[in-house]
Amino acid sequence: MRSTPVSAAPRRGRRTALAAAGLVAALTLTATACGGSEDEADTKPGGGTSQAADADGTGGEGGLAAGLADRLKEHGIDVDKWKDGGWKNWDEDKWLSEAKDFVNPVIEGLWQPDRMKSAKEADKTVTTKDAAADQGATDPEPAPVEAVAEKKPYHENAAPVGKVFFDSPEGSMVCSGTVIKDVNHPGKSNLVWTAGHCVHAGGSGGWYRNIAFVPSYNDYGKSEAELANATATEMAPYGTWWADWASTSNQWIQGGSESGGDGAAYDYSVLHVKPEQGSKSLEETVGAALEVDFSAPSATEVSSMGAWGYPAAAPYNGLEMFKCVDRPGRLSLSPSLPTMYRIGCTMTGGSSGGGWFRVVDGETKLVSNTSIGPLENTWLAGPQLGRAAEALYQDMSKTYGGQ
Repeated sequence: MRSTPVSAAPRRGRRTALAAAGLVAALTLTATACGGSEDEADTKPGGGTSQAADADGTGGEGGLAAGLADRLKEHGIDVDKWKDGGWKNWDEDKWLSEAKDFVNPVIEGLWQPDRMKSAKEADKTVTTKDAAADQGATDPEPAPVEAVAEKKPYHENAAPVGKVFFDSPEGSMVCSGTVIKDVNHPGKSNLVWTAGHCVHAGGSGGWYRNIAFVPSYNDYGKSEAELANATATEMAPYGTWWADWASTSNQWIQGGSESGGDGAAYDYSVLHVKPEQGSKSLEETVGAALEVDFSAPSATEVSSMGAWGYPAAAPYNGLEMFKCVDRPGRLSLSPSLPTMYRIGCTMTGGSSGGGWFRVVDGETKLVSNTSIGPLENTWLAGPQLGRAAEALYQDMSKTYGGQ
């Protein structure tokens, strides 16, 4: 899968329209998507929803984290010690795994520009040989599509796209993510879509820590040299947003692995975030958000999909946003699992979790996210988002969206 390690990590009005128009144009230049749908093989909600606390454990804006101090204590977590470095303890008995166990206390100032720049890809891959052995509805491997750098500044062309930072036993890591609309709280969404493996290690591990989202990261795509003395505003024009609630599928929690495993077809996650500073919602702050398309259209009925993200493994460095647009094909990892989408793309680790978009009746919608790819970095695959994904999303929206 395409995530990456870190070592010690817009505006309203017209720009809202520009952000959406930029994504639409990028897709429609290649082809216009068409309709159609097919259900996921497994339609059970199968989601795990979790919550986090403020650094002081006393509650956040609107009482979001109220009462969680006791929960932290139940897990043996002293919040003061945690934010002073206790989170670096990855002992098996300290690594929380169950959906209900997720905690992510805000550590203000942790994700500084230098720490963000040194984030590495949390790369998970499936080799071409592995894919060739799959059974079910699998189309021929697509030809590689060279990733193209997104136009700058990002807030005018792809404002909803950003980077997801988190800490793992291997170090600080990075993925990609997308600001999505909250149907139950229009215009005030605090929801971010990413991959399950960007928040949870799967069957052999637990929840990652210090999960944060930075929309329009490095807005002007400056080089490493130009960012030598970068300010927080240059790196994070809309600020840093901490995940205070998180959800991923039970299928990922139970069956996900370093190579994707049985959880790959359910490798998606929804985050509820809050600003490290400020009070406006994420959607109000960024000025844009994308609707999620849960119709799970068959790849045979869609003429074009585009994947956006921040690839961080060579030959990329994680500082620029890239995109690939291609006609999707089908990839089946098992006859018992939902078929995944696959497109040609040279993006590497770090692009994991980045949104896949298609145009429906002139509107750009998120239809998948980057999950797995081969060691050769010639294609990407992402899960279909059907009823199981929609149930996860609706639970997050209805239960936590207004907080």
